[in-house]
Amino acid sequence: QVQLVESGGGVVQAGGSLRLSCHAPRMITSVFNPRTMGWYRQAPGKQREFIASISSTRTTNYIDSVKGRFAISRDNSRKRVYLQMNSLKPEDTAVYYCNDVVAPLSWGEGTPVTVPS
Repeated sequence: QVQLVESGGGVVQAGGSLRLSCHAPRMITSVFNPRTMGWYRQAPGKQREFIASISSTRTTNYIDSVKGRFAISRDNSRKRVYLQMNSLKPEDTAVYYCNDVVAPLSWGEGTPVTVPS
């Protein structure tokens, strides 16, 4: 059964912005809220990598390559996690996924982001 649904990807020129959304449609709020949720990405020919997380208390963590450009947030009432991506670069091209950082769920299909060089 689908546990996580990512959306919001697309093709954007270098320097542009996108806002990704992750929804947990089947998860009840009391189960979603305590989870530390993260965004991951998998570029062509590479392994999936962690890029950002947000805890239940909204403590955030980022890898160096996206610090200052990406911002993760969450809306617990809607069971959603967002990733605002600004100043996009060609090296940000990847399929983006969300998941629980501590107790991973089944992976969703992801949402592709393409930044042409």
